[in-house]
Amino acid sequence: MGDTKKTYYITTPIYYPSAKLHIGHTYCTSVADTIARFKRLAGYDVRFLTGSDEHGQKIQRAAEAQGITPLEYTTNIVNGFKALWEKMHISNDDFIRTTDERHEKVVQELFTKAYEKGDIYKAEYEGWYCTPCETFWTEQKLGENHTCPDCGRPVEKVKEESYFFKLAKYTDQWLKFIEENPDFIQPESRRNEMIQFVKQGLEDLAVSRTSFDWGIKVPFDPKHVVYVWFDALVNYISALAPFDGDGELYKKYWPADLHLVGKEIVRFHTIIWPMMLMSLELPLPKKVFGHGWMIVDGTKMSKSLGNVIDPIPLIDTYGADSLRYYLLSEITLGNDGNFTLPNFVTKINADLSNDLGNLLNRTIAMIEKYHGGVITKCDDMDDLDRDVSALAVQTVKDFEAAMENMELNKGIKAVWALIGRMNKYIDETMPWVLAKSEDANDKARLQSAMYHLAEALRIIAILVSPVIPVGAPKIWNQLGLAGFGEATLEDAKTWGALPTGTKVVKGEPIYPRFEIPEMVEATPAEAEEAVDTSNIPPLKENITYDDFEKLDLRVAKVVSCEKVPKSKKLLKFVLDIGIEERIVLSGISQYYEPEAMVGKKVIYLSNLAPKKMMGIESYGMILSASDWEEHLEVTNIESLPAGSVVK
Repeated sequence: MGDTKKTYYITTPIYYPSAKLHIGHTYCTSVADTIARFKRLAGYDVRFLTGSDEHGQKIQRAAEAQGITPLEYTTNIVNGFKALWEKMHISNDDFIRTTDERHEKVVQELFTKAYEKGDIYKAEYEGWYCTPCETFWTEQKLGENHTCPDCGRPVEKVKEESYFFKLAKYTDQWLKFIEENPDFIQPESRRNEMIQFVKQGLEDLAVSRTSFDWGIKVPFDPKHVVYVWFDALVNYISALAPFDGDGELYKKYWPADLHLVGKEIVRFHTIIWPMMLMSLELPLPKKVFGHGWMIVDGTKMSKSLGNVIDPIPLIDTYGADSLRYYLLSEITLGNDGNFTLPNFVTKINADLSNDLGNLLNRTIAMIEKYHGGVITKCDDMDDLDRDVSALAVQTVKDFEAAMENMELNKGIKAVWALIGRMNKYIDETMPWVLAKSEDANDKARLQSAMYHLAEALRIIAILVSPVIPVGAPKIWNQLGLAGFGEATLEDAKTWGALPTGTKVVKGEPIYPRFEIPEMVEATPAEAEEAVDTSNIPPLKENITYDDFEKLDLRVAKVVSCEKVPKSKKLLKFVLDIGIEERIVLSGISQYYEPEAMVGKKVIYLSNLAPKKMMGIESYGMILSASDWEEHLEVTNIESLPAGSVVK
């Protein structure tokens, strides 16, 4: 009986070994790995490819400067790529190098095929070339400054004999394909950019060079080497060995389901690559998704610009799961992402150590303390049980839908809502009270509470496994379960699969807490500076704990912010509070520009009765801190002195 699994072929870009990889590359590969792991979990036969793009003038010059061969130069760096992916627990099935013999063979085959068809011809090229980006540019695209539109550095004037690919020939066929396949280029903003680029007119593409020799030789004219982009793009097919033996891998996995790339190379993958395949009469990939950039101080992170964050120290200090979780949960796929160390540590402390780690630790400890470590299967006993079991089932559906739609952070958010609900469930059921009771109903209620906590953790372990592959099996093991590698998404869809009599195995906390690093250290002079406290308002009269407990304070994220028309003070906020979005008006217009607030996190009083202002219903209140000199802070209260009033 043959393998009837659906296949899924996913690729990252093949990274350029001019230097060590940075956190931007780590983000892209972590996204691809998470999608690959999810697809395996969902029952697909997955092929996951990454690799290295090793040819070109830039590599040759760098190797010559070090007095070594280009292959020696790239091999040293590529070994670092592989070591990084191992540290990050990347589950790629193959690693392709453009210096591999298997790749060279396929490039030469396809180049020759396009030449024999008449789509590649010899002529002389004269124009502008960016060596760092390995990109040709027309005078029109460069503008007056003659700098590369991608990296901003000077371009070189080159004149040499080249082979050209008839790119413009396939303009109409490409436009028709894009119209018939609107999901081919994602997100939509990238598709619109590419359509406009093509409609402005394409020139035939130089696909060989003679001014250097580090590359794959043109088989019928060996003084030429294949231009790096025609060479590099073919890796997605050459890794499947289409011309070796019966080409079983190629038949099984091509066309690719997803090429995941950075937005700066979307043009090559969505215009040049499809047109090459049209010429070669080969199937086109199903989707190209251009993710955003990692931003540092408002600038794209780039090896060539030197503003990179090295992922290795982060992994060594905080663990691969922590870095993966932060990047995948904090960044909406397709948008740019900003990385700061304090935000990173705050996020992993809150979500991994506090929310998930504490839920696991408390559950295992209570099962050991109250029931000798043995789980007894129980059905729903009351509304609380029905609430959490129904939420768990719905969470699996929401997670699957989000992941299938490549909304990774939305899928993660759904799972963390379940984690938060289970932590609240502990407080609601109060097992420590039930354990002291001699009443038979309370004893049964305690067993039920323990089962619901453990069963929710079983489902959570399966769902988080694509994101945090180190911690997920530890959750599974502490629950006393075996065979984690065989668990599937289907196993998470049924509530009550945790068998009675399962014995938990207490372990070390899976995610430790870390100190929050300071962005700027205060000098002794700053630390000792006296503050005039004469204007600090007096403390208000005491309230009872019961009064305070009525306040529902939440951390909220600003989704959008705009000024309220005809109001000098009011800003209209849309806040993400985890389970829904709320509209809130706040009189802080004189302190903040609306666009500066988007993406910030604020403290939100959620259960204040709604109030209509300027015709808009405002739900709750954003808390701010104000000193006695009329300074006000919403998101950066550390900048205000002790004694400032929260209001």
